[in-house]
Amino acid sequence: MSTDLNQQITNALQWRYAAKQFDATKKIREQDWKVIQASLTQAPSSYGLQPWKFLIIQNPEIRQKLREVSWNQGQVTDSSHYVVLTYKAKMDEQHVTKFIERTAAVRGANPETLEGYKNMMIGDLVNGPRSQVIEAWAQRQTYIAMGFAMETAALLNVDTCALEGLDPQAYDKILNLEGTGYKTVAALAFGYRHADDKYQSAKKVRFEDKDVVQVI
Repeated sequence: MSTDLNQQITNALQWRYAAKQFDATKKIREQDWKVIQASLTQAPSSYGLQPWKFLIIQNPEIRQKLREVSWNQGQVTDSSHYVVLTYKAKMDEQHVTKFIERTAAVRGANPETLEGYKNMMIGDLVNGPRSQVIEAWAQRQTYIAMGFAMETAALLNVDTCALEGLDPQAYDKILNLEGTGYKTVAALAFGYRHADDKYQSAKKVRFEDKDVVQVI
């Protein structure tokens, strides 16, 4: 890794903050958004199962409804792109089979050669003890994708704000998720900071490495 790239990443980490006010007049370039969207869909997940679905909300009326159940936070309506992150609430054999078939197609393999891997996943997540905590498992996977998207956006000088201050059940109702097997866990606003956002000039506060990093 080059020194320039090291510095670029370091600068992006320092530059990024949770934007509280977005400039509604500024939109993300299509080529930049494609990269950000790829960071969501290409994010890693346990077994590679991708137990998520990302809803890009561009309809102004729906955004306004979501804002009303998001503590009236302006990021919901004023950001360039607003993404609701949903997770698969229950793992099932159909999803695992679909993943195996996709794997075989992409890699030019015979699905039968992946039968052992398929059965292992089903035994663990569908029929095993982890099936009892599968919602928490799926939520954790989805947060990995959130982190990837936020860092990618920062490298592109695109601002973000992660939102947990929302009513997941209300989101599910507004977005017609009830009965689909997917539930809202959080949301991500993408765009460009407003000149009036006072938080952009505040110094980033983090504990010192010695307080949060331990080498064993």
